[in-house]
This record gives sequence, structure tokens and C-alpha cells, in this order.
Amino acid sequence: MKSAYELAMARLEKAAPTITVSDDQKLRIARIDSEITAKIAEKKIFLEGEMAKADPAASEEIRRQLASEIARLEEKREREKEKIRSGGGKA
Repeated sequence: MKSAYELAMARLEKAAPTITVSDDQKLRIARIDSEITAKIAEKKIFLEGEMAKADPAASEEIRRQLASEIARLEEKREREKEKIRSGGGKA
């Protein structure tokens, strides 16, 4: 007899099958993570330097710009990773 946990896991597997990722895909995903993380750090360093020089009103605008840039880069990261997981993307 299966436990409630095993039954729930079996239902989950039917609803959303597990996707296996090859070693090559893992390396490509890691490369994307690294690249996007570096771009985010670069934006933070640059815009935080600009905030230090700016007046409070301009500083708030720069803070919004930073948040927008980070969100855009995070979305790009997820799109690229999904392309790789689904079998597409460049090698």
C-alpha cells in the first residue's frame, strides 16, 4: 500500500513530468547564470555610484531604473534557461 506522500508524488509526476537535463545543458545554464549575475553586478555598481552623486529626487529615479534593469535581466535569464531546457538554444 502506498503512502499519501507517494500517491501525491505520482499524481504530480503525471501532471508535470520531471525534465531531465544533460550535462551540456547544465553547463550552458550555469554559463547563463554567471553572465547575468555579472551584468546585474555591473549595473548595481554603476547605478549605485550614480545614486551617491545624485540629489534625493534623482536618486529615487535611479533606484527605480536599477530595479527595472534587474527585473529585465532576471526575465532574460529565465527565458534563456527555458530555451536550453526545452532543447533549443545555441550550443
